[in-house]
Amino acid sequence: MPVRKLISFDWAMSKVNFEILEGFLSELLREDVRILEILDSESNKETRPDKFNRVDLKVRNDREEIIIIEVQYDREFDFLQRIFFGTAKAVTEHMEEGTAYSGITKLVSVSILYFDLGQGTDYVYHGTTSFKGLHNSDTLQLSDRQRTVFGKEEVYELLPEYWLIKVNTFNDIAKDTLDEWIYFLKNEEIKDDFSAKGLKKAKQELDIMKLSEEERRAYSQYQDNLHYQASMAESTWTAGMVIGKKEGIEQGIEQGRRSVALNLLQSGMLDIEKIAEMTGLTLEEVQGLGAE
Repeated sequence: MPVRKLISFDWAMSKVNFEILEGFLSELLREDVRILEILDSESNKETRPDKFNRVDLKVRNDREEIIIIEVQYDREFDFLQRIFFGTAKAVTEHMEEGTAYSGITKLVSVSILYFDLGQGTDYVYHGTTSFKGLHNSDTLQLSDRQRTVFGKEEVYELLPEYWLIKVNTFNDIAKDTLDEWIYFLKNEEIKDDFSAKGLKKAKQELDIMKLSEEERRAYSQYQDNLHYQASMAESTWTAGMVIGKKEGIEQGIEQGRRSVALNLLQSGMLDIEKIAEMTGLTLEEVQGLGAE
């Protein structure tokens, strides 16, 4: 019998189930993660049928660390800079005025990506900060006193770290429990023999057949929006690459966005706010296209 399709992980994030999310994070971080609370975040809303290009969630675990989980569908040339900005912003938001730097909260950024970011053959990347000696090539270590005060063994444990999961490049062969989660992220299916933490609960809770009729309609619309957004993003990319051959890549991508926005304006399918959100243009830029 075919495996039953489940609700996608990003949609499920709107109705946070700690056990499911704890399972995913535990398998990714290779430690027992327990979530204490959900923190204010751009996407912490009860429903999000119109927010289909990016979904993010910010939680605090029992070690007082903040974990940002983000699902991203659109290509972004400056995505790495944006996730750095996101962690930097979170650090300052959660640091009380007058607090010593030793009180800075540890940040972990987890990005679940449905587009091809950069160049690389793997589908899971982990980024940390370390300091290497220029002359002796040694790695800077914490002093004994720092280890005692901070409760950390390595320098990177004090600084933000990043996880990038490139879902579309996963080959669907689950070699371990983390792969089982990535298989679910890609295919919205959980096989009977999967044993990763949280997946059993996900299989119970994320069954589309258990949704109310209203929830099914909302979920169907959400999926339609995803496909439409992917199509628009591809159109922007393609138009930008064609124009970019003549005008330079960055200028070409910008012109591609304007071309897609103009086509959408002329079609009358979407309002100005939605077109701006989808193409990355400002409201003023979209309005200006309509006046040209």
